Amino acid sequence: MFSSAIKSVHFTGIGGTAMASAAGALLDKGFSVTGSDQNVYEPMASFLASKKIAVMNGYDERNLAHKPDLVVIGNAISRGNPEAEYVLDHKLRYCSLPDLLREFFIRGKRSLVVSGTHGKTTTTSLLTWVFEHAGLNPSYLIGGIPNNFSAGARFTDSEWFIIEGDEYDTAFFDKRSKFIHYQPEVAIINNLEFDHADIFENLAAIKKTFSHFIRLVPRNGLLLGNGDDANLAPLLNVTHCPVKKFGLGENNAVRAFNLRFGPTATEFEIPSTKFHLNLVGELNVRNALAVVACAKHCGLSNKQIQGAFDTFKGIKRRMEVKGIAGGVTVIDDFGHHPTAIKETMRALRLKYPREKIWAVFEPRTNTTRRNVFQDELAESFVDADGVVVAQVARLELLAPEERLDPEKLMKAIGATGKPTAYLPDADAIVAHLGKCVQGGDVVVVFSNGGFGGIHAKLLQRFAAKR
Repeated sequence: MFSSAIKSVHFTGIGGTAMASAAGALLDKGFSVTGSDQNVYEPMASFLASKKIAVMNGYDERNLAHKPDLVVIGNAISRGNPEAEYVLDHKLRYCSLPDLLREFFIRGKRSLVVSGTHGKTTTTSLLTWVFEHAGLNPSYLIGGIPNNFSAGARFTDSEWFIIEGDEYDTAFFDKRSKFIHYQPEVAIINNLEFDHADIFENLAAIKKTFSHFIRLVPRNGLLLGNGDDANLAPLLNVTHCPVKKFGLGENNAVRAFNLRFGPTATEFEIPSTKFHLNLVGELNVRNALAVVACAKHCGLSNKQIQGAFDTFKGIKRRMEVKGIAGGVTVIDDFGHHPTAIKETMRALRLKYPREKIWAVFEPRTNTTRRNVFQDELAESFVDADGVVVAQVARLELLAPEERLDPEKLMKAIGATGKPTAYLPDADAIVAHLGKCVQGGDVVVVFSNGGFGGIHAKLLQRFAAKR
């Protein structure tokens, strides 16, 4: 598939961060590159324009009339897409993005793959910054935008490739998890919970795909696992490669103790060394432990690691302060799994110990629209002072017995005595909070989408209250 005859490559679904970045990197390698997508948003629109990559608006068979040597088909593309159908009809060479990454960018390099249900983006960003700060110029692919870098992906000539390993499926023609393709020399598994209810039937199915990932670690590599995670524990009992556990419990080889949480930072110790981290919350301590263990295995010193920790600026959409207006702080967070929401709320309570915190949640993912976390979602807002839930997206597309029950959810949250509201959209939520929220309060918005531009609307509304 990846022969030397390949000179031209077309990306179907080029607008994503990873797809666009890979397209640009192939162009730099001398390939002729084209692409198509329904809509290409910033910052990738400007990136592709700067590379002078021809991007066709919309999907059409005519976009492939030039018969490219290879078509990269994005994860969002399904059967019925005219370009996918054309590729199959005409038997063109095609592959997934993970396939492309493995063959053109990862093979032959030292691949560090960060996986797990929670904390992947933060851990990958922090690990990448540790290597960058040490002058190692790593290639990387991150499912978010780290504030220390200008983009979520970069491809260099370095021997290091650091990548966020997602367990979501690869493409319509390859239902294996993406991380199966990434040739891990070091595999980090932060934690393991049920997620992606549209892909996995149950927790056992999640464990199975992670066990396949673990089998890929070579005997001269390293498996780094959270030793405090009960779901993960059985998967770490392997003998084909070295295994090292990290966490807070006494049985971990890389163990943090004497944790001290401040409003903007965290301190912890591992034997003989103290670390200071410009992030808050216990989840971020475990993220940092994984980074410490991996970096030290790869030859970096504690001093190099701490130097990077000192200058790490976080990630967009992870407890990101979008602004302060009328004395109200508005925060954006990508959290959409109950555990992620709960841990973020715990961290925010540390950061804002006396302020009133309002949580706004958009049940938008294929998992949170379902009732698999009906009870857990209610419990995840324990540290909030008030909760607003947006109307569950596309409920009518789910069978009645699968749907999240909004009435039951709001009743469970309200039973704790918190003020609650279930509202149809961003505008209704802004109007509601405009009446309830006071100067000095904090509003955190949990969503993995654009949510109707709610952050800017909230700031505008609070500014008008002055």
